[in-house]
Amino acid sequence: MTLSGQLQGAGVQLELLTGPLTGIYDPGCMGAMFFAVLAAAAQIERNYIREKPLEGQVTAASKGNHGGRPKVIDDDMLTFAVALKDKGVPVPESAKKLTIKVGKNAGKSPSVASLYWALGEAEQQQDDGARVIEQRRPVPARITGPGSGTHPELMERLTRQALEGSNDDVLELLAQRAADEGNPR
Repeated sequence: MTLSGQLQGAGVQLELLTGPLTGIYDPGCMGAMFFAVLAAAAQIERNYIREKPLEGQVTAASKGNHGGRPKVIDDDMLTFAVALKDKGVPVPESAKKLTIKVGKNAGKSPSVASLYWALGEAEQQQDDGARVIEQRRPVPARITGPGSGTHPELMERLTRQALEGSNDDVLELLAQRAADEGNPR
């Protein structure tokens, strides 16, 4: 649409060479309509071209295919590599003892870089699982909705969701904290 506007602004004429509407159309009359129609058709086609691959990806994902290359180092290989690392075997030697099971490199050993990457990822997942998450205090937030100020229906719905299923002790504790902080909420 922007390009169409720029062409019309520059006085570019539209000439149709074939078809039932052959002729030259200036941007002031019928040409303006053709520019708009062609721009709208191009935009629809662009949206269609973008949506189809996304729909295909969603369909493939629902079938379990998430695309991309298959993992070179599967869970069994990783477990074996971790055991070798724990025994003190250097990673380059561990890589030579592993065999890729699928893909174009099936039967070969994974690269040392791939093994380092997989070991680092496994170590990261182990660290994430063992990390203690500290209890955090809720932070007051200002939630706004349509229009100006806080939207009352939204606030009522959020309050109902927050308090749903909670017991009176929690409510009393929250009220006490609010009173202690001098916050009238």
